[in-house]
Amino acid sequence: MDIEQLKQKIKKFPARPGIYFFKNSKGEVIYIGKARSLRDRVRSYFLPSPDLKVQNILSQTADIDYLLVSSEKEASFIENNYIQFYQPRFNLRLKDDKSFPFLKVTTAEEFPGVYLARRLEDDGSRYFGPFSPAEEARKLITFLARAFRLRTCENTVFRNRRRPCLEYDLKLCSGPCVGLITAAEYRENLAQALLLLEGRRLELYRQLKDRMDRAAAELRFEEAARWRDALRSLEGLKEPQRVISTARENLDIVGFSRAQGRAGVLIFEMRGGRIRASTGKVWPASPDESDEKILVRALAQLYSAQNPPEKILLPFRISQQAQAELLSILKGRKIKVNLTYPDNRKRKILLELANQNATLLLENEEPAGPLVELKQQLGLPSIPRRIEGLDISTTAGTEPVGSLVVFIDGQPARSQYRKFRIRTVSGPDDYASLKEVLERRLNRLLAENRSLPDLVFVDGGKGQLNLARQVLDALGLTGIPACSLAKKEEIIFSATHPEGLRLDPTSPALKLLQHIRDEAHRFAISFHRQRRQKRSLASELDGIPGLGPVRKKKLLQAFGNLAAIRAASPEELERVVGTKLAAAVREKLNPAG
Repeated sequence: MDIEQLKQKIKKFPARPGIYFFKNSKGEVIYIGKARSLRDRVRSYFLPSPDLKVQNILSQTADIDYLLVSSEKEASFIENNYIQFYQPRFNLRLKDDKSFPFLKVTTAEEFPGVYLARRLEDDGSRYFGPFSPAEEARKLITFLARAFRLRTCENTVFRNRRRPCLEYDLKLCSGPCVGLITAAEYRENLAQALLLLEGRRLELYRQLKDRMDRAAAELRFEEAARWRDALRSLEGLKEPQRVISTARENLDIVGFSRAQGRAGVLIFEMRGGRIRASTGKVWPASPDESDEKILVRALAQLYSAQNPPEKILLPFRISQQAQAELLSILKGRKIKVNLTYPDNRKRKILLELANQNATLLLENEEPAGPLVELKQQLGLPSIPRRIEGLDISTTAGTEPVGSLVVFIDGQPARSQYRKFRIRTVSGPDDYASLKEVLERRLNRLLAENRSLPDLVFVDGGKGQLNLARQVLDALGLTGIPACSLAKKEEIIFSATHPEGLRLDPTSPALKLLQHIRDEAHRFAISFHRQRRQKRSLASELDGIPGLGPVRKKKLLQAFGNLAAIRAASPEELERVVGTKLAAAVREKLNPAG
């Protein structure tokens, strides 16, 4: 993209927190940044007289992407992870492995301690965070020491104490080093501290209030005051961040979104407990195709180009059959894959974040090809993702019928096709028949508050187009455009081309309109043929005593047409309408035999 194209793309960026990626012509990430408002921050790079660094970045930028997060602080954490993973050439800081601090609880020890840690280690301890700035972690450690009297001294000091230290005198420790608290009591305090670190504040609040009330009832007022102060301090603590898993797990979080005949699937790659990369793509989604089927198809393609981790967090539950199909695709990999669903608050939040980005991926990628050309050539207000085409079929004015076909994102949505028996028109009047069908269709959509078409398409020329326009205007649907395609000359008529538009025969837009016309014609012809067969069958079988509409319908369902009934054996007819009627039918249809 050139500079002007990039500016147009940025206009669609959301005014929400996130991180953004400048990429070169090879798709390589050359710069990563964070923002409170993605739109405003990225737009600032294109202001007049940028500094030298910005000039250098823009000189090598061919595209700009972004990732949505829940807050500016979370953007800082993810920015850090992505910079360490991609090592962009224009990011001068955060390239080393220094990271935001964590809070470490040495739960494997008899009397666990609480410390500040810069790295996650596989040492049996539990880690919480990250925290930014580091002062937040230090404040939390002080709170845990004051409220729960957990130790913060190093093990070398703890093991060699012979009398309580200053921390104990300041009521910041319970003195486990010299046996002033039992292991069971210490563990009870630790369990409540872990409730806070795990984000289970409501449960912790209830337990602290219960301990305060019990202490007051037993006249232990100093202890009651301690829990009261802990409750007050608890209300002032900030929520922990949530974009890093301290379990150091390898997990892919799959986001899913679907709208207007397309589905967006986005994968957050969490490695070592950190979201470090993401991949996403938009797929066509037929109305007849379930979310489950689309998801399995999308993941099969995405993982054909990358290896999955041990766990994949899915956006919704899929059937056993779908799980087996997906796992069979991933079976050839070295790692055994486990498909999971969100089982705690943190994972639900991560999945929600992935779903939001999948939705934005879908919103920001316009379908290319014939729909874009159709919008440009006809001057439509938007891309016509939903097109409804109509056709009328009749033979010498008998059995007139109408058909309606629906195309979503250029693909036929056959489950939404509709047939119409013409009710108000007698004789060969295609205009009146077309008017009836279009009015009935639009009135039904309005009455049921269903999606209206982005474009109404009719088979014919100026006359058919003018009639469609009259119906739309009469119903107050002036904003819905219409067009028609004349046979033989293949000329398109629309509001912007009242005298006709002739496109190149190879034009994708023209081929799409031809496909819609042919499909509407085929559907109308097949319905008309069915009506003629029923009418022919009814006329031939009229007058047979005891053979009413119900039995006539049974015969048609059993044999399909009049010729098959005439050729049927007595036994075959008897199985459908009984012995007496079978004889009467054979006598009427085969009088000589």
